[in-house]
Amino acid sequence: MIDMNRRDFLRKSGAGLAAGITSAMWFDLLAHGKIPPPSSAFFEERFGVSPEDMRKILEIALSKGGEFSELFFEYRILNSVRMEEDIIKDSSENISLGVGIRVLKGAQTGYGYTDDLSFEKMKQTALTAAAIAAGMSKLSVANLTQKSSNLQVYDLKSPLNEMKLAPKVDLVKEAYNAVKSYDPRIVKAQASLMDEIQYVTIANSEGLLISDARPQIMMAASATAEENGIRNTGFKTAGGRYGLGFYQNIMTPKEVGKRAAQDAIILLSAVDPPAGEQPVVLSSYQSGVMIHEAVGHPLEADGNRKKTSIMWDKLGKQVANPIVTIYDDPTIPNYRGSLNIDDEGTIPKKTMLIEKGTLVGYIQDRQSAKLMGMEMNGHGRRQTYQNNPIPRMGNTVLAPGDSTPEDIIKSVKKGFYAETYQGGQVSDTGKFTFSVNMGYMIEDGKLTKPVKNATLIGTNVQILNEVEMIANDTQFFLGTCGKDGQSAAVTAGTPTLKLRQMTVGGRQ
Repeated sequence: MIDMNRRDFLRKSGAGLAAGITSAMWFDLLAHGKIPPPSSAFFEERFGVSPEDMRKILEIALSKGGEFSELFFEYRILNSVRMEEDIIKDSSENISLGVGIRVLKGAQTGYGYTDDLSFEKMKQTALTAAAIAAGMSKLSVANLTQKSSNLQVYDLKSPLNEMKLAPKVDLVKEAYNAVKSYDPRIVKAQASLMDEIQYVTIANSEGLLISDARPQIMMAASATAEENGIRNTGFKTAGGRYGLGFYQNIMTPKEVGKRAAQDAIILLSAVDPPAGEQPVVLSSYQSGVMIHEAVGHPLEADGNRKKTSIMWDKLGKQVANPIVTIYDDPTIPNYRGSLNIDDEGTIPKKTMLIEKGTLVGYIQDRQSAKLMGMEMNGHGRRQTYQNNPIPRMGNTVLAPGDSTPEDIIKSVKKGFYAETYQGGQVSDTGKFTFSVNMGYMIEDGKLTKPVKNATLIGTNVQILNEVEMIANDTQFFLGTCGKDGQSAAVTAGTPTLKLRQMTVGGRQ
């Protein structure tokens, strides 16, 4: 497989056969390592779906009385390589193609999808989606007009998806060897690399026709260390909407592996934390996951529209200490959760959620924005063409404050410092539990013993009001967010911050 180039691989797949029939130009671009520019012409040249066909399908989708219809065309190439036990355990290249067809009528949604882009099959799918409505259509489909985003938040230079397998294996080996060579106490290592390119074209009954070509890369390393019968594991990930230059100039695979191994070794000397209410300092890296889970999810519009979120009736009210400002910004260049357009074709924008302690906005998709009488802000996202779009975060950020990390730690006589996490749970009521993979005890203003097996317990309203100090050292955590059975690439950023008091669960 190492010697099989992309052109040969695609020709041996069903998608590649269709491509060979419809467009030689696309293959020529890939052969030269170039990503075709985002345009509806991509799906016309490759699969014979013209804008006129799209308009006819949109009309069929509205034929039973729907208020809005939409087509989401997707072509995705996903590659992965994984190394474990000193060998390349597996590598894969997956190709998916299809269209999702949506019809909206008030709060109702009709949705169908197909991986067959023939006109007849798309027509049948459109009629399935149209079935939510009963009656004659009173709306006509506007003429489709090709539009483009004014954003370019992706690094499209040297895309990994156009590299052959051998150099990708070399990147994975570099991370893996960095784990294994870090310390003799490392007994298990794993490294993996994922890259993808996703082409989308979105057409809707309002006349929108817009396309995007989205790269995504992610390297992950894990290290398990053992000493005197004690085993612990450290993790590190790095990537975003970049090309090869990221692993050459920003975060090398060697550094990814080294950081995973470093955490695993530190954890060997970790102790269980003292449990109870105490001051807690959240570090500036992975603590972004708490902002994402405990604050971001309750501010997604669908939960507030349905009144299942604890925040549904708090718009315009103070919900946090006035030093707290939180926003979601999918327009930050190259971040994992960044987008030129969302999955409804809306151009995203920085959306203020909590400003100086006051709740000022929600994360909106098209349907919730209309039903709530609010503006769309480009956060309608879906996992694939098989999924209905829902409001999702992109890059959720706690704005920096005026303190320094050193000042924050010095302000704590006895408390807990949380650095990395294993996961967590958050309910609609705002209650959460987060498992801390690694932390430190704070004693007399200094970080002392490393800590493991800790949990952080509380509610989002509580922590928002317990924020006492915020530093100026924002860092970003890469993640994959799950909601309603769908996954989405996200980023969460936070500076070091101090919570006056929080419940820490432990074994002491």
